[in-house]
Amino acid sequence: MVTRLPCPYLQGEVELSAERIVHINNQHPELPGNDPDMIARTLLDPDEVRTDRRFPRTQLFSRWLDDLLQGKILVVAVVTDDVVADDPDPTVEGPLRHWVVTAYPTRRVTQGDIQWQRP
Repeated sequence: MVTRLPCPYLQGEVELSAERIVHINNQHPELPGNDPDMIARTLLDPDEVRTDRRFPRTQLFSRWLDDLLQGKILVVAVVTDDVVADDPDPTVEGPLRHWVVTAYPTRRVTQGDIQWQRP
């Protein structure tokens, strides 16, 4: 099952798969119930968006959440891939696919280059 979350910054939707939810549950059990609503709120209205320096196709969306561990920043890592087009011509670009690779809480975001910040 895949949930599609709106993301105005990317002008589209971000996929959150059941497999990624299991990954987040396993890697970051400190997230309370790994509530997909927290991920959705972060993608819908981030405080900041950064580009991951190690993985240039990955953007880090972050948002302060009062209800996350008594106040923490949630970082949602979103990978953008080209959808494989049926056209064999390599110059034809297909649509983009955005998907959540992970999400984690932090006290401050130090990784990546800032692309956008809330004024």
